[in-house]
Amino acid sequence: MALCLLFDGEGERLIRRLWGRLEARGIRSPLTHTHGRHHPHLSLAVVRTWDLDRLMDAVTALPPAEPSRLWFQGTVCFPRGRAALAAGTGPDLAAMQRAAADAVAATGADLHHHYRPGRWVPHVSLATGGCAERLGVVATTVSDALPLSLAVVRAALVDSGTGETWPLPALV
Repeated sequence: MALCLLFDGEGERLIRRLWGRLEARGIRSPLTHTHGRHHPHLSLAVVRTWDLDRLMDAVTALPPAEPSRLWFQGTVCFPRGRAALAAGTGPDLAAMQRAAADAVAATGADLHHHYRPGRWVPHVSLATGGCAERLGVVATTVSDALPLSLAVVRAALVDSGTGETWPLPALV
């Protein structure tokens, strides 16, 4: 389960086009990963175990934020051949992530260690794994689309295992 920032229609289309370009070059993306119902997003907190009601109560109590823009100017590579768009991190985004991580951890949910404040790397997933030997193709494909500025217009809890989404009216 993840607390995610979601993009406007144009941002979603831009990311999906990038996913499609990667797929056309033989690199798996969220378009075809698992259930295939992934939305372009930036996760603020990811938990491995949770109580949905407690989680929903905690994240809906977070202070509202204004819709904003995120800037992406590079690619980040993660272990096992995963690659993502790297987002710039301003103080507002860092504070929002810290509040989100603290709120979900306070519910007793098992916050993934990569989403603890200070360890979090803001990103939008592009290549879902198994492409370590083709990261040059990923980097070239992505760099042709950069820089990107995407509008964050809403937030949701998303079960990445099923694609089920619970919109959050107040976060953004």
